[in-house]
Amino acid sequence: MQKIKILQMIDRPFLGGGQINLLSLAKSLDKEKFDVFVCSGEKGPLVDELKRNNVPHFPALFSKRFNRKTILELVSILRDNRIDILHTHGGIAGFYGRWAARKCRLPVIIHTLHGIHYLHYRTFLLKRIYILLERYFSRFTDALIFVSDADRKKGKKFKLAPEGKMHVVKNGIEPPLLESRKRLIYEMVNNKRNLGLEPSQPIVGTVARLHRQKGITFLLKAAKKICKAFPEVKIIIVGGGPLRSKLEREAQRLGLEEEVLFMGEKEDVAKFLSIFDVFVLPSLWEGLPYVLIEAAIFGKPVVATDVDGVREVIENGETGILVPTRDPEALSQAVIHFLQDKEYALKLSQKINENVPPRFTLSRMVAQIQALYLRLYENLEA
Repeated sequence: MQKIKILQMIDRPFLGGGQINLLSLAKSLDKEKFDVFVCSGEKGPLVDELKRNNVPHFPALFSKRFNRKTILELVSILRDNRIDILHTHGGIAGFYGRWAARKCRLPVIIHTLHGIHYLHYRTFLLKRIYILLERYFSRFTDALIFVSDADRKKGKKFKLAPEGKMHVVKNGIEPPLLESRKRLIYEMVNNKRNLGLEPSQPIVGTVARLHRQKGITFLLKAAKKICKAFPEVKIIIVGGGPLRSKLEREAQRLGLEEEVLFMGEKEDVAKFLSIFDVFVLPSLWEGLPYVLIEAAIFGKPVVATDVDGVREVIENGETGILVPTRDPEALSQAVIHFLQDKEYALKLSQKINENVPPRFTLSRMVAQIQALYLRLYENLEA
Protein backbone atom coordinates (compact mmCIF):
# COMPACT_ATOMS: atom_id res chain seq x y z
CA MET A 1 0.00 0.00 0.00
CA GLN A 2 1.23 3.48 -0.89
CA LYS A 3 2.09 5.56 2.16
CA ILE A 4 -0.41 8.21 3.24
CA LYS A 5 1.13 11.69 3.28
CA ILE A 6 0.23 13.70 6.37
CA LEU A 7 1.00 17.35 7.06
CA GLN A 8 0.85 18.34 10.73
CA MET A 9 0.45 22.12 11.10
CA ILE A 10 0.75 24.56 14.01
CA ASP A 11 1.53 28.27 14.11
CA ARG A 12 4.21 28.95 16.74
CA PRO A 13 7.32 26.74 16.99
CA PHE A 14 7.85 26.83 20.78
CA LEU A 15 7.17 23.72 22.93
CA GLY A 16 3.73 24.20 24.45
CA GLY A 17 1.05 21.52 24.80
CA GLY A 18 -0.11 21.62 21.18
CA GLN A 19 3.46 21.49 19.91
CA ILE A 20 4.32 18.53 22.16
CA ASN A 21 1.23 16.73 20.84
CA LEU A 22 2.23 17.42 17.24
CA LEU A 23 5.88 16.46 17.83
CA SER A 24 4.84 13.20 19.50
CA LEU A 25 2.71 12.29 16.49
CA ALA A 26 5.40 13.29 13.98
CA LYS A 27 7.94 11.05 15.73
CA SER A 28 5.68 8.10 16.56
CA LEU A 29 3.26 7.53 13.67
CA ASP A 30 3.80 4.23 11.85
CA LYS A 31 6.55 4.88 9.28
CA GLU A 32 5.37 1.91 7.21
CA LYS A 33 1.97 3.54 6.66
CA PHE A 34 2.59 7.28 6.83
CA ASP A 35 4.96 9.92 5.50
CA VAL A 36 4.79 12.79 7.99
CA PHE A 37 5.66 16.44 7.35
CA VAL A 38 5.31 19.45 9.65
CA CYS A 39 4.51 23.09 8.89
CA SER A 40 4.99 25.84 11.49
CA GLY A 41 6.71 29.17 12.07
CA GLU A 42 10.30 29.24 10.90
CA LYS A 43 12.55 29.11 14.00
CA GLY A 44 12.15 27.74 17.51
CA PRO A 45 12.57 24.73 19.81
CA LEU A 46 9.93 22.73 17.90
CA VAL A 47 11.84 23.11 14.63
CA ASP A 48 15.07 22.11 16.37
CA GLU A 49 13.42 18.93 17.70
CA LEU A 50 12.02 18.10 14.26
CA LYS A 51 15.48 18.40 12.73
CA ARG A 52 16.96 16.15 15.43
CA ASN A 53 14.35 13.53 14.54
CA ASN A 54 14.69 13.93 10.73
CA VAL A 55 11.10 15.10 10.28
CA PRO A 56 10.71 17.29 7.15
CA HIS A 57 9.66 20.84 8.04
CA PHE A 58 8.06 23.58 5.94
CA PRO A 59 8.27 27.12 7.40
CA ALA A 60 5.33 29.48 6.98
CA LEU A 61 4.35 32.89 8.31
CA PHE A 62 1.31 32.61 10.61
CA SER A 63 -0.20 35.89 11.76
CA LYS A 64 -3.29 36.77 13.79
CA ARG A 65 -3.98 39.44 11.18
CA PHE A 66 -5.30 37.93 7.95
CA ASN A 67 -2.52 37.39 5.42
CA ARG A 68 -3.54 36.19 1.96
CA LYS A 69 0.09 35.36 1.18
CA THR A 70 0.06 32.68 3.91
CA ILE A 71 -2.97 30.99 2.32
CA LEU A 72 -1.22 30.87 -1.07
CA GLU A 73 1.98 29.60 0.55
CA LEU A 74 0.11 26.77 2.27
CA VAL A 75 -1.79 25.85 -0.90
CA SER A 76 1.57 25.49 -2.63
CA ILE A 77 2.96 23.25 0.16
CA LEU A 78 -0.13 21.02 0.09
CA ARG A 79 -0.15 20.68 -3.71
CA ASP A 80 3.58 20.35 -4.31
CA ASN A 81 3.90 17.57 -1.73
CA ARG A 82 0.66 15.82 -2.68
CA ILE A 83 -0.58 15.78 0.89
CA ASP A 84 -3.44 13.35 1.61
CA ILE A 85 -4.33 14.41 5.16
CA LEU A 86 -3.96 17.83 6.77
CA HIS A 87 -4.01 17.82 10.58
CA THR A 88 -4.05 21.33 12.04
CA HIS A 89 -3.46 22.16 15.71
CA GLY A 90 -4.79 25.31 17.40
CA GLY A 91 -6.88 28.22 16.17
CA ILE A 92 -4.51 30.14 13.88
CA ALA A 93 -3.15 27.08 12.06
CA GLY A 94 -6.72 25.77 11.87
CA PHE A 95 -7.88 28.98 10.19
CA TYR A 96 -5.12 29.23 7.56
CA GLY A 97 -4.60 25.51 7.04
CA ARG A 98 -8.23 24.55 6.55
CA TRP A 99 -8.83 27.50 4.24
CA ALA A 100 -5.86 26.45 2.09
CA ALA A 101 -6.91 22.78 2.19
CA ARG A 102 -10.37 23.65 0.93
CA LYS A 103 -8.93 25.71 -1.93
CA CYS A 104 -6.94 22.71 -3.18
CA ARG A 105 -9.67 20.17 -2.35
CA LEU A 106 -7.61 18.09 0.02
CA PRO A 107 -9.06 14.59 0.65
CA VAL A 108 -9.03 14.65 4.49
CA ILE A 109 -8.95 17.59 6.92
CA ILE A 110 -8.61 17.13 10.69
CA HIS A 111 -8.38 19.81 13.37
CA THR A 112 -7.39 19.50 17.05
CA LEU A 113 -8.44 22.06 19.65
CA HIS A 114 -5.88 22.03 22.48
CA GLY A 115 -8.29 23.79 24.78
CA ILE A 116 -11.04 26.02 23.36
CA HIS A 117 -9.27 29.25 24.23
CA TYR A 118 -11.61 31.64 22.43
CA LEU A 119 -14.45 30.67 24.81
CA HIS A 120 -12.44 32.52 27.48
CA TYR A 121 -11.97 35.75 25.52
CA ARG A 122 -13.15 38.74 27.53
CA THR A 123 -14.75 40.42 24.50
CA PHE A 124 -18.14 38.84 23.76
CA LEU A 125 -18.11 39.89 20.09
CA LEU A 126 -14.68 38.36 19.47
CA LYS A 127 -15.74 35.13 21.18
CA ARG A 128 -18.86 35.00 19.02
CA ILE A 129 -16.87 35.54 15.82
CA TYR A 130 -14.55 32.62 16.61
CA ILE A 131 -17.49 30.33 17.41
CA LEU A 132 -19.08 31.18 14.06
CA LEU A 133 -15.75 30.67 12.26
CA GLU A 134 -15.38 27.20 13.80
CA ARG A 135 -18.92 26.30 12.75
CA TYR A 136 -18.12 27.44 9.21
CA PHE A 137 -14.83 25.53 8.96
CA SER A 138 -16.43 22.41 10.45
CA ARG A 139 -18.51 22.08 7.28
CA PHE A 140 -15.42 20.87 5.41
CA THR A 141 -13.48 19.44 8.37
CA ASP A 142 -13.74 15.64 8.52
CA ALA A 143 -12.89 15.32 12.23
CA LEU A 144 -12.69 17.79 15.12
CA ILE A 145 -10.54 16.41 17.96
CA PHE A 146 -10.82 17.55 21.59
CA VAL A 147 -8.18 16.66 24.19
CA SER A 148 -10.68 16.28 27.05
CA ASP A 149 -14.25 15.09 27.60
CA ALA A 150 -15.08 18.50 29.08
CA ASP A 151 -14.04 20.28 25.88
CA ARG A 152 -16.14 17.92 23.77
CA LYS A 153 -19.15 18.82 25.93
CA LYS A 154 -18.42 22.50 25.31
CA GLY A 155 -18.06 21.81 21.60
CA LYS A 156 -21.49 20.17 21.64
CA LYS A 157 -22.99 23.02 23.71
CA PHE A 158 -21.74 25.70 21.29
CA LYS A 159 -22.48 23.54 18.21
CA LEU A 160 -18.93 23.85 16.91
CA ALA A 161 -19.39 20.85 14.61
CA PRO A 162 -21.88 18.05 13.91
CA GLU A 163 -21.70 15.48 16.73
CA GLY A 164 -20.52 12.71 14.41
CA LYS A 165 -17.38 14.69 13.59
CA MET A 166 -16.40 15.22 17.23
CA HIS A 167 -13.77 12.94 18.78
CA VAL A 168 -11.87 12.89 22.10
CA VAL A 169 -8.21 11.86 22.04
CA LYS A 170 -6.56 12.65 25.35
CA ASN A 171 -2.91 13.68 25.47
CA GLY A 172 -0.34 11.00 26.10
CA ILE A 173 3.37 10.82 26.87
CA GLU A 174 5.75 8.01 27.59
CA PRO A 175 7.41 7.92 31.02
CA PRO A 176 11.14 8.59 30.83
CA LEU A 177 13.38 5.54 30.96
CA LEU A 178 14.04 4.29 34.48
CA GLU A 179 17.71 5.15 34.10
CA SER A 180 16.82 8.74 33.14
CA ARG A 181 14.73 9.14 36.29
CA LYS A 182 17.49 7.61 38.39
CA ARG A 183 20.03 9.95 36.80
CA LEU A 184 17.92 13.05 37.45
CA ILE A 185 17.30 12.03 41.06
CA TYR A 186 21.02 11.32 41.48
CA GLU A 187 21.86 14.72 39.97
CA MET A 188 19.21 16.58 42.00
CA VAL A 189 21.68 17.96 44.56
CA ASN A 190 24.00 19.25 41.82
CA ASN A 191 21.08 20.72 39.88
CA LYS A 192 19.99 22.62 42.99
CA ARG A 193 23.51 23.88 43.65
CA ASN A 194 23.84 25.01 40.03
CA LEU A 195 20.87 27.30 40.71
CA GLY A 196 22.50 28.61 43.88
CA LEU A 197 20.20 26.57 46.13
CA GLU A 198 20.94 24.44 49.14
CA PRO A 199 20.16 20.68 48.85
CA SER A 200 17.65 20.84 51.73
CA GLN A 201 15.95 24.03 50.55
CA PRO A 202 12.23 23.50 49.75
CA ILE A 203 11.23 24.38 46.20
CA VAL A 204 7.75 25.16 44.91
CA GLY A 205 7.65 25.27 41.13
CA THR A 206 5.60 25.52 37.99
CA VAL A 207 6.20 25.02 34.28
CA ALA A 208 3.84 27.15 32.24
CA ARG A 209 3.56 29.64 29.41
CA LEU A 210 3.45 33.12 30.93
CA HIS A 211 0.01 33.95 29.59
CA ARG A 212 -3.21 35.05 31.33
CA GLN A 213 -4.59 31.51 31.00
CA LYS A 214 -2.01 30.07 33.41
CA GLY A 215 -2.89 32.34 36.36
CA ILE A 216 0.72 32.90 37.44
CA THR A 217 -0.22 36.21 39.07
CA PHE A 218 -2.20 34.22 41.66
CA LEU A 219 0.83 32.04 42.37
CA LEU A 220 2.85 35.21 43.08
CA LYS A 221 0.19 36.45 45.48
CA ALA A 222 0.15 33.04 47.18
CA ALA A 223 3.97 33.07 47.31
CA LYS A 224 3.92 35.93 49.83
CA LYS A 225 2.19 33.69 52.39
CA ILE A 226 4.19 30.58 51.47
CA CYS A 227 7.47 32.45 51.99
CA LYS A 228 6.25 33.79 55.32
CA ALA A 229 5.52 30.25 56.55
CA PHE A 230 8.78 28.88 55.05
CA PRO A 231 11.34 31.73 54.81
CA GLU A 232 13.89 29.44 53.11
CA VAL A 233 11.52 28.40 50.26
CA LYS A 234 12.18 29.30 46.62
CA ILE A 235 9.46 29.67 43.97
CA ILE A 236 10.72 28.62 40.53
CA ILE A 237 8.77 29.59 37.41
CA VAL A 238 9.87 27.87 34.20
CA GLY A 239 8.46 29.23 30.95
CA GLY A 240 8.38 32.22 28.65
CA GLY A 241 5.54 34.27 27.26
CA PRO A 242 4.01 37.70 26.79
CA LEU A 243 3.50 38.40 30.51
CA ARG A 244 7.04 37.72 31.72
CA SER A 245 8.05 41.38 32.23
CA LYS A 246 4.75 42.21 33.90
CA LEU A 247 5.04 39.23 36.26
CA GLU A 248 8.65 40.08 37.13
CA ARG A 249 7.53 43.61 38.04
CA GLU A 250 4.71 42.17 40.16
CA ALA A 251 7.19 39.94 42.02
CA GLN A 252 9.31 43.03 42.74
CA ARG A 253 6.26 44.96 43.93
CA LEU A 254 5.45 42.12 46.34
CA GLY A 255 9.03 42.15 47.63
CA LEU A 256 9.74 38.67 46.23
CA GLU A 257 12.78 39.43 44.04
CA GLU A 258 14.96 36.99 46.01
CA GLU A 259 12.33 34.30 46.58
CA VAL A 260 10.93 33.99 43.03
CA LEU A 261 13.18 32.80 40.19
CA PHE A 262 12.00 33.30 36.59
CA MET A 263 13.95 30.74 34.53
CA GLY A 264 12.55 31.53 31.07
CA GLU A 265 11.72 28.89 28.47
CA LYS A 266 13.70 25.67 28.93
CA GLU A 267 13.96 22.47 26.91
CA ASP A 268 15.20 20.43 29.90
CA VAL A 269 11.94 20.70 31.84
CA ALA A 270 12.48 17.29 33.48
CA LYS A 271 15.56 18.62 35.27
CA PHE A 272 13.44 21.28 36.98
CA LEU A 273 10.54 18.95 37.73
CA SER A 274 12.97 16.60 39.47
CA ILE A 275 13.96 19.26 42.03
CA PHE A 276 10.46 20.55 42.88
CA ASP A 277 9.02 19.60 46.28
CA VAL A 278 5.55 20.79 45.22
CA PHE A 279 4.29 21.39 41.67
CA VAL A 280 1.68 24.15 41.18
CA LEU A 281 -0.58 24.83 38.20
CA PRO A 282 -2.88 27.83 38.93
CA SER A 283 -4.59 27.91 35.49
CA LEU A 284 -7.85 29.74 34.80
CA TRP A 285 -8.75 27.16 32.14
CA GLU A 286 -7.12 24.14 30.48
CA GLY A 287 -7.56 21.62 27.70
CA LEU A 288 -5.68 18.70 29.21
CA PRO A 289 -2.27 19.84 30.50
CA TYR A 290 0.76 17.73 29.59
CA VAL A 291 2.73 19.18 32.48
CA LEU A 292 0.50 17.49 35.07
CA ILE A 293 1.25 14.11 33.51
CA GLU A 294 4.96 14.96 33.56
CA ALA A 295 4.75 15.97 37.23
CA ALA A 296 2.99 12.66 37.90
CA ILE A 297 5.80 10.72 36.23
CA PHE A 298 8.22 12.32 38.69
CA GLY A 299 5.85 11.66 41.59
CA LYS A 300 5.44 15.30 42.59
CA PRO A 301 2.72 16.48 44.99
CA VAL A 302 0.44 18.64 42.85
CA VAL A 303 -1.63 21.71 43.69
CA ALA A 304 -3.78 22.77 40.75
CA THR A 305 -6.93 24.75 40.09
CA ASP A 306 -10.23 22.92 39.87
CA VAL A 307 -10.93 23.51 36.17
CA ASP A 308 -12.05 21.36 33.23
CA GLY A 309 -9.22 19.25 31.86
CA VAL A 310 -7.30 19.33 35.14
CA ARG A 311 -10.11 17.32 36.78
CA GLU A 312 -9.58 14.59 34.18
CA VAL A 313 -5.99 14.16 35.37
CA ILE A 314 -6.08 14.95 39.12
CA GLU A 315 -8.56 13.60 41.68
CA ASN A 316 -8.84 16.00 44.60
CA GLY A 317 -7.47 14.55 47.82
CA GLU A 318 -6.33 11.36 46.06
CA THR A 319 -3.71 12.32 43.48
CA GLY A 320 -3.37 16.02 44.30
CA ILE A 321 -5.10 19.03 45.81
CA LEU A 322 -7.51 21.07 43.67
CA VAL A 323 -8.32 24.65 44.67
CA PRO A 324 -10.65 27.33 43.24
CA THR A 325 -9.32 29.62 40.51
CA ARG A 326 -8.15 33.14 41.36
CA ASP A 327 -7.79 32.19 45.04
CA PRO A 328 -4.24 32.87 46.36
CA GLU A 329 -5.35 32.04 49.91
CA ALA A 330 -6.48 28.51 49.01
CA LEU A 331 -3.40 28.06 46.82
CA SER A 332 -1.00 29.05 49.59
CA GLN A 333 -2.78 26.88 52.18
CA ALA A 334 -2.56 23.79 49.94
CA VAL A 335 1.16 24.32 49.23
CA ILE A 336 1.92 24.94 52.93
CA HIS A 337 -0.01 21.76 53.81
CA PHE A 338 2.28 19.71 51.56
CA LEU A 339 5.44 21.40 52.87
CA GLN A 340 4.38 20.90 56.51
CA ASP A 341 3.00 17.36 56.25
CA LYS A 342 5.72 15.29 54.58
CA GLU A 343 3.83 12.04 55.15
CA TYR A 344 0.73 13.35 53.35
CA ALA A 345 2.88 14.73 50.52
CA LEU A 346 4.59 11.35 50.10
CA LYS A 347 1.26 9.50 50.10
CA LEU A 348 -0.20 11.66 47.32
CA SER A 349 3.05 11.70 45.34
CA GLN A 350 3.02 7.88 45.30
CA LYS A 351 -0.64 7.79 44.25
CA ILE A 352 -0.18 10.27 41.42
CA ASN A 353 2.84 8.34 40.15
CA GLU A 354 0.94 5.04 40.22
CA ASN A 355 -2.40 6.22 38.84
CA VAL A 356 -1.86 9.01 36.31
CA PRO A 357 0.89 7.97 33.82
CA PRO A 358 -0.74 4.61 32.90
CA ARG A 359 -3.91 6.47 31.78
CA PHE A 360 -2.09 8.91 29.50
CA THR A 361 0.33 6.91 27.40
CA LEU A 362 1.72 7.97 24.06
CA SER A 363 1.03 4.53 22.56
CA ARG A 364 -2.70 4.90 23.32
CA MET A 365 -2.86 8.42 21.88
CA VAL A 366 -0.98 7.49 18.69
CA ALA A 367 -3.10 4.35 18.15
CA GLN A 368 -6.32 6.40 18.38
CA ILE A 369 -5.05 9.06 15.95
CA GLN A 370 -3.74 6.45 13.48
CA ALA A 371 -7.06 4.62 13.53
CA LEU A 372 -8.87 7.90 12.76
CA TYR A 373 -6.48 8.72 9.90
CA LEU A 374 -6.90 5.28 8.33
CA ARG A 375 -10.67 5.20 8.73
CA LEU A 376 -11.16 8.63 7.14
CA TYR A 377 -8.72 7.94 4.32
CA GLU A 378 -10.02 4.44 3.57
CA ASN A 379 -13.58 5.80 3.42
CA LEU A 380 -12.45 7.87 0.41
CA GLU A 381 -11.38 4.73 -1.43
CA ALA A 382 -14.46 2.70 -0.51
